[in-house]
Amino acid sequence: MKKYDDAKLINWFMEYIKDERQYSDNTAIAYKNDIDQFVNGMHDNDRKLLQIDDLDVETYLNHLRKNDDSRNTISRKISSLSSFYNFIMKNELINENPFSFVNLKRHSGHLPRFLYQQELFELFKGAKLGNNKMLNYRNYALLEALYDTGMRVSECANLSYDEIDFENKIITVIGKGNKQRYLPFGKYLIQSLDDYAKYCRNPLMHKYNQNHNFVFVNQYGKHITSRGIEYAMNEIIRNTSLTTKIHPHMLRHTFATEMLNNGADLRTVQELLGHSSLSTTQIYTHVTSDNLLKNYNKFFPRA
Repeated sequence: MKKYDDAKLINWFMEYIKDERQYSDNTAIAYKNDIDQFVNGMHDNDRKLLQIDDLDVETYLNHLRKNDDSRNTISRKISSLSSFYNFIMKNELINENPFSFVNLKRHSGHLPRFLYQQELFELFKGAKLGNNKMLNYRNYALLEALYDTGMRVSECANLSYDEIDFENKIITVIGKGNKQRYLPFGKYLIQSLDDYAKYCRNPLMHKYNQNHNFVFVNQYGKHITSRGIEYAMNEIIRNTSLTTKIHPHMLRHTFATEMLNNGADLRTVQELLGHSSLSTTQIYTHVTSDNLLKNYNKFFPRA
């Protein structure tokens, strides 16, 4: 059998999840960190990735528990390694996945954090108050894109003008697993994108001699990254009265929650979010049910 060193196997897997699975840069980095941590531990015992057996896996699990890693953290690391070994097995370098016997379930107590209307109002207001007036137009359009469509941060970063049908008000995105889906949008996003192109993107592209079709750009007119969007969000928050930590992904949670609160069916929300399984989308029903219960207890006299 052809020999593969550990570094080559990991690089092969990283190319697979980036190119074929279309995972975001942040997700790919998280996978690599989990695998590298496992590899470092195995090298201490002179073990290679293709030599791992059930005993090695059990030893690693005990190590994670002794480290006081949370159940969710352990579950994530095992999931990363299981995906890696599934890939190796499908390429016929091993006969079975050594992590297949591990069955750890994450705690389901953490509901997705969504934004209330007053928080949204503060965010949109803060987007207009930055010191760089040109980038204010971009930041406002970023908020509109994330909130109006529910797209992922990585999808927003990689959005191109080829994917936007302004006439029919439909955005086509390629999400996780290279899956295509369609996202409707309305007049608020159209107006913000128009202002952004006119007063920010076009001047920056011209100033820095950039020539690409990505919608959102950084201060030098280059294609913005997911990390760049997070940075822009932090800049927006500095211009608000908000004190809680807010991540761009919360706008996606807010989109889903408001769709369900206003009567959308679960299947529609599943399609819009690009979830492969309805069970992933169902967590938002817990959010809306929790909201309903709070309102019932607050307003109904017999509660």
